[in-house]
Amino acid sequence: QVQLVESGGGLVQTGGSLRLSCGASGHDFRSYAMGWFRQAPGKEREFVATISASGGDTNYADSVKGRFTISRDNAKNTVYLQMNSLKPEDTAVYYCARGRIPYVRGPFGSWGQGTQVTVSS
Repeated sequence: QVQLVESGGGLVQTGGSLRLSCGASGHDFRSYAMGWFRQAPGKEREFVATISASGGDTNYADSVKGRFTISRDNAKNTVYLQMNSLKPEDTAVYYCARGRIPYVRGPFGSWGQGTQVTVSS
């Protein structure tokens, strides 16, 4: 009964910024690591960033390191992805997901519906 709803996607020019949000319900949000993934047409879904249950530890794909920031507000059951210096190769559908095991950043599941991010050149 985990529900994740992404929002905040849109069209932005190269170098621009977007802030994605993922609202969670149906589980003890504070007990689970959260992650952001993305998938472009014809490509496999790829890892973007993860954050530990407490928010004290984060991890990023090399392709976004230094440009994207993942954060969470456990009081609001929401995880965010701040995306700066966007590039056309960032164009994809972005999904948030919950870790399958409490307090463990490992397998992710319970995917949201995704939000489209398009970066024009």
